[in-house]
Amino acid sequence: MEPVRAFIAIELPRPVRAALARLQDGLRASRTTSVKWVDPAGIHLTIKFLGNIDAGEIPELSKVLRDAVKGTAPFHLKLENTGAFPNIRAPRVVWVGVGGETEQLLTLHKKVEQALIPRGFAPENRAFSPHLTLGRVREGAQPGELRRLGDGIAALNTEEELVFSVDSLNLMRSQLTREGAIYSCLASFKLTKD
Repeated sequence: MEPVRAFIAIELPRPVRAALARLQDGLRASRTTSVKWVDPAGIHLTIKFLGNIDAGEIPELSKVLRDAVKGTAPFHLKLENTGAFPNIRAPRVVWVGVGGETEQLLTLHKKVEQALIPRGFAPENRAFSPHLTLGRVREGAQPGELRRLGDGIAALNTEEELVFSVDSLNLMRSQLTREGAIYSCLASFKLTKD
């Protein structure tokens, strides 16, 4: 069977994507051409990247994930500050932080990680840092551009406190094309207290 590039994520509601697009517009004012901005329609909160999996594994992975989310009640998150990895003086990835009921998010992440270990997916070596990627800096960016971008990130204010509900987790497919990644949902798992 053909391999599927897969990951597990929380999809975002339309108002959140619109707010992220406004933040990108604010950062574009920093006059840097060295950032590849993520299409807001494709921004999601990644819980775990799986890499290439065999399409035949999808039903079993779906069962594992359905079991993993049992007992996890829906919760609320909100957009927070903007920042960059590794830092705003040397930005490589521009992001928006996620706040709100993050304890529930971290618990969900841990449950997913633990459930996938027997399926051969090793847990991440680094701590889970929930964020939404707005853009990635291209190789060869000039120091002046990086400085302007860092200043733009520092000055940008997430003026609206946008709270959104998380009521499902999704197994996603990522198809890489010249125009960028195309995402599709392979399976969705409702969060419920029971």
